[in-house]
Amino acid sequence: MALRVTAATAVLFLLGAAAASGGEIERLPTRKKLVALTFDGGDNAGGAPLILRTLARKHATATFFVTGRWVLRYPRLARAIGRRYPVGNHTWDHADVTRLSSTDVRKEILRGGFWVRAGTHHNPRPLFRFPYGASDARTIAIVHSLGYASVRWSLDTWGWMGPSAGQSTATVERRFAQGLEPGAIVLIKLGLARDGSLLYARSLPAVIDIARRRGYRFVTLDHWVHAPR
Repeated sequence: MALRVTAATAVLFLLGAAAASGGEIERLPTRKKLVALTFDGGDNAGGAPLILRTLARKHATATFFVTGRWVLRYPRLARAIGRRYPVGNHTWDHADVTRLSSTDVRKEILRGGFWVRAGTHHNPRPLFRFPYGASDARTIAIVHSLGYASVRWSLDTWGWMGPSAGQSTATVERRFAQGLEPGAIVLIKLGLARDGSLLYARSLPAVIDIARRRGYRFVTLDHWVHAPR
């Protein structure tokens, strides 16, 4: 889950472009106090109902990356997300595509995109996120060839580790507060943590409040990310 800072990403930020043909997006190209919450649904949806309720109650917006299989498992949640938020392609079944052949990588992305669109009634292009953040030059090139831009993140609060790995709502909130900066893209999981806890979902109200107290506004990726040319 380590962050990857590439030369293309640096150029992306400095030039104010939303996508770079040779790399991946890790933050929004802005110096304004804007932050993008992004939620990944790859396996279970344990935290999704509470997360959606919190976003609605707090009048905060976000971007969702879900797999095709997630959409089929949770059709009501998928439709609810698609009605209110931008949705991106997270592949068909959350495979580590760096271990697949190029043909199978394309199948993962195309199949995922088909079911995400069918289940959410929202075209995921050009938003794509690699499962586990696992990518390389070959798979990034395939993503771009299919009309997607690869979106990573600049801030992971580690809520997915759970209390069994020493995390708590306090550590999630602290990491968010320490890592928050203009243009931050925040990674949050829709499912339960590895130990079955709900740290992300339970920390979300405080995360939103921290950002707003500092004068930040929440934005969605669809206004910032464009397909590579």
